[in-house]
Amino acid sequence: MRSFWTLAVALALVGGFARAAATAPAGEAKPVYRLAGRLVVAEKGKPADPALDLTAAAVWYEPVGGFEPARPVSAEMATVRKQFSPGVMVVPVGSTVRFPNQDPILHNVFSVSGHNNFDLGLVGAGKGKTALFREAGLVRVFCNVHHGMFGHVLVVATPFVARPGRDGSFVLPGLPAGRGILHFWHERSEPAELRVEIPHAGELRIQALVSLPRVPPHKNKFGRSYARGSYE
Repeated sequence: MRSFWTLAVALALVGGFARAAATAPAGEAKPVYRLAGRLVVAEKGKPADPALDLTAAAVWYEPVGGFEPARPVSAEMATVRKQFSPGVMVVPVGSTVRFPNQDPILHNVFSVSGHNNFDLGLVGAGKGKTALFREAGLVRVFCNVHHGMFGHVLVVATPFVARPGRDGSFVLPGLPAGRGILHFWHERSEPAELRVEIPHAGELRIQALVSLPRVPPHKNKFGRSYARGSYE
């Protein structure tokens, strides 16, 4: 996946790059490695609010030499109490996501994110409808009825994906030796990337800068401001 966004990124690397890749005898599987690291989030040059959810983020790796694409899946992001659950989801390219409505009111789930745009129309309580995610990229999901409802579907091609823990730590296992691009994102920031070489010595520390308010700025599906009373 290529990055289409620009983000100021501060990077602190613990240890240097280990450039010598291990070799395997002919006929045997090539060795694989793990990349361990920690995502931290800062706001206006200072540590972000400790209450900020570091699990609302993702880290994914793309070897420069290519990789076997991840297989599509079927997933669900429900509307519950005027919120999307889960609020952040990572799926492979070609996946479908169902949006069941678990509220006793109408919702209209939509997105205007590139070729992953969709509009499910007004849907009452029930199993909801599905959307197909055709290309890699960040998909911001909203409700046309309620301005305060938002979710994120991160669509990736690579199978090397990790979600940070509550302390921001993550591990990417099974990586091939060589150069690649490490992508990272938090729901309050824009996606960013870092070039790394595998195997990597020491823990990798990456920092994303908060640049978005809690509710991402957006219009309704018609490109207009929401009517008063929809900010619930």
